[in-house]
Amino acid sequence: MEHPLKIYNTLSRQKEQFIPANGVNTGMYVCGPTVYGDPHLGHARSAITFDILFRYLKYLGYNVRYVRNITDVGHLVHDADDGDDKISKQARLEQLEPMEVAQLYANRYHMFMNDLNLLPPSIEPLASGHIIEQIALTQEILDNGYAYVSEGSVYFDVEKYNASHPYGILSGRNIDDMLSATRELDGQDEKRRSIDFALWKKAKPEHIMRWPSPWSEGFPGWHCECTAMGRKYLGNRFDIHGGGMDLIFPHHECEIAQAVASQGSNPVRYWMHNNMITLNGQKMGKSLGNAITLAQFFNGEHPLLEQAYAPTTIRFFILQAHYRSTADFGNEALKASEKGLARLHDAWTSLNQLAPAAASSANISDIASGCAAAMNDDLNTPVLISHLFDAARIINSAKDGRTGLSADDLNELRRIFQSYFFDILGMNSSSEAPAREEAFGKALDLLLDLRRQAKESKDWATSDKIRNALAEAGFEIKDTKDGTEWKLT
Repeated sequence: MEHPLKIYNTLSRQKEQFIPANGVNTGMYVCGPTVYGDPHLGHARSAITFDILFRYLKYLGYNVRYVRNITDVGHLVHDADDGDDKISKQARLEQLEPMEVAQLYANRYHMFMNDLNLLPPSIEPLASGHIIEQIALTQEILDNGYAYVSEGSVYFDVEKYNASHPYGILSGRNIDDMLSATRELDGQDEKRRSIDFALWKKAKPEHIMRWPSPWSEGFPGWHCECTAMGRKYLGNRFDIHGGGMDLIFPHHECEIAQAVASQGSNPVRYWMHNNMITLNGQKMGKSLGNAITLAQFFNGEHPLLEQAYAPTTIRFFILQAHYRSTADFGNEALKASEKGLARLHDAWTSLNQLAPAAASSANISDIASGCAAAMNDDLNTPVLISHLFDAARIINSAKDGRTGLSADDLNELRRIFQSYFFDILGMNSSSEAPAREEAFGKALDLLLDLRRQAKESKDWATSDKIRNALAEAGFEIKDTKDGTEWKLT
């Protein structure tokens, strides 16, 4: 089965037609969170990017096994094979067991991802649950001569690997220059060269998280987990590996090296990376101290936020920028996303209230083909959204009587909204939302009915009081010859 979907492959640095290696069965691995704190907007962007890919591949008819890992051990604070494990450090700060910290923040991550309406992955493996696989991977690399043991730790020998395989093919870095710059450090620590990275670390006496291995009691290096778990659940060669662009080097570069050193081949056919969220042009992230957590976006409790923003607004804001371009945070941009999202929801509501006309005066086929072309062009969600706004203008024109829409056109517009706005962009509400919206609608209908009764009995004071209270709450009330219409302003 072939579709015209093209995706940008970081490895080849160009868009390539997506052709799965195994027919309709597609393997997809995405680097998930390190669970030692609440997720921020950058985490949301990566998760949403690959949720869109997951949704679209399923929409095209592929059987997708989507693996998204959770890092709960081995990710060191400085990412340089020294310092504290991030989970252990947080455990000491909160006076909890490390796995208690990991479980707490994994639960919160899932809660926030559910708020953002992400589909759950097919498999969500924990690094700590795959220590045996990581030990086996390390042993294979040792057996093939691309690693060495030093004082109970095991390090990947980058220089030896680079002599027979290019190290840097994903990031494009000049590794010879890096090696030249680090040779002077030889002998200053247990690694031969500072560019070498840990496959297994001997635990210091105070280190809580540790497991037995042939070399020492210790823990796996950060990069091992994805190589080991990816091939366990998807095989030695699978279709897509994704994550944020900050993972290209060293994490994904090291993954490729580990796979080639152990099995002799690159494990992935298409490497995909989303760009950063920026704040005044600077990357937004925990390490820079300028991250805003999703909890703060949802409750508005951060100095940079002028108000709280709904999860659907955050999702829509992220999707209005192409996943490979930066998205600059700002209150005005978020407010614009909020209004734009409301326009599309209003159009959907109006669409379902329109009666068909005898003849049509709109070209719906162009919108349908434009939506498909946008998604097939490397998941171009901004262009897709622009086509949905074109559809909204046609719907509003029909509502105002300026455009006629036949029954077939109305059905096609419903299909477009259902397929692209709800199913692919994932803008439908969470599982609890329909019940909330139903109760919300019934309460509003009750207030409007009380206002109608007050008007009929010429109780203008009560009628005006209800209208003014609803206006203060953010509702625009409009009396028409057919009754009362309302919308959120």
